Amino acid sequence: MNHDKGSLTLLTSLFFIWGFITSLNDILIPHLKSVFTLNYTEAMLVQFCFFAAYFVVSVPSGYLVKKIAYKGGIIAGLSLAGSGCLLFYPAASLPSYPLFLGAFFVLASGITLLQVAANPYVTLLGKPSTASSRLTLTQAFNSLGTTIAPYLGALFILDTAVKTVDQLKLLNADELSTYQAAQAAAVQNPYLLLAAVLFFIAAIFALIKLPDIDAADTQMSGSDDSAWAHKHLVLGAIGIFVYVGSEVSIGSFLINFLGEADIAGLTEQQAGKYVSFYWGGAMIGRFIGAGVMQTIQPGKVLAFNAVMAALLVLMTMLGSGSIAMWTILAVGLFNSIMFPTIFSLALSGLGKHTGQGSGILCAAIVGGAILPVVQGFFADQIGIQQAFFIPVLGYSYIAYYGWRSFSRF
Repeated sequence: MNHDKGSLTLLTSLFFIWGFITSLNDILIPHLKSVFTLNYTEAMLVQFCFFAAYFVVSVPSGYLVKKIAYKGGIIAGLSLAGSGCLLFYPAASLPSYPLFLGAFFVLASGITLLQVAANPYVTLLGKPSTASSRLTLTQAFNSLGTTIAPYLGALFILDTAVKTVDQLKLLNADELSTYQAAQAAAVQNPYLLLAAVLFFIAAIFALIKLPDIDAADTQMSGSDDSAWAHKHLVLGAIGIFVYVGSEVSIGSFLINFLGEADIAGLTEQQAGKYVSFYWGGAMIGRFIGAGVMQTIQPGKVLAFNAVMAALLVLMTMLGSGSIAMWTILAVGLFNSIMFPTIFSLALSGLGKHTGQGSGILCAAIVGGAILPVVQGFFADQIGIQQAFFIPVLGYSYIAYYGWRSFSRF
């Protein structure tokens, strides 16, 4: 049992790391937007490349984990993510936005492989009766990572103020060279450190002995199209798509939104620290929600949270100043239970087809790639504040799914 606890502690560090890396995107987006003078649509290609990896890599990762087992999948995922971090060095040196996008895809591919291997491994590592509590614990540390990353990222990556195109024209050759080197180093050093941490953890996993659980033996079997016959699974996949898309869209625009003169007028570094409130709210809400759902049907909690999130975003669109700032940050609190609740409701009653259903839901995370780009397009057309109507639509659908879930029983 102590062996299991030691393994679980190591696995929990993985959840923290990939939460940290994912949330760091929210800091890099405004930085790259300024450095490469991108519009919002172009800047959101960061999230497109990152979350597209979930769609492209999740199914092949499942086959790979089946071949090399959970431990092999974890080591491969860490190594691939570390390689992605290393690519940030040449991307910043050149500097090259397409190379940055490629680095994001490689990094996210490693994290996808990590999730495919680590999530089921955590549930299997110990008594079946406590599987949910183990996964909740590791997810809470994932939220801790997403909370800390924006604050530290703002401190280091956004430390050097980015100059406008007009300001750059006023610099001589030496000044320009010094400025570009400072901007590159702001990205290079944090990601070199992350790469070192990822390779170090991969080495630890390679050296230690983990309880041997064969992935091939634990996967559910079913006919090719059986999971698609369950309507609540298909509707749940749409729910995962719009939830991840809405959550990522809001996080991606927070720094630019809080920098607007009629909202808070914050610098990028100041705004970056406030992003922690958004992700910190999700962490707190996860602990509260776990307790609440012991006594209240998950579908009802989901519907309530989605309605509250939609109302808060609407208030953000209609408000200004500190009201608009704090209503959008408060959305994180209500986001907290949405992903695991939609996931579990969608899989309920699938029986032996649960494995296939889980794969379908994992692929739906691609919403995090698509909706931020759509919102970026509208931000360019109608302004960043009004473009938040995209998450409002997403939360409205999730409220419907929650209501439909508890009305089924």
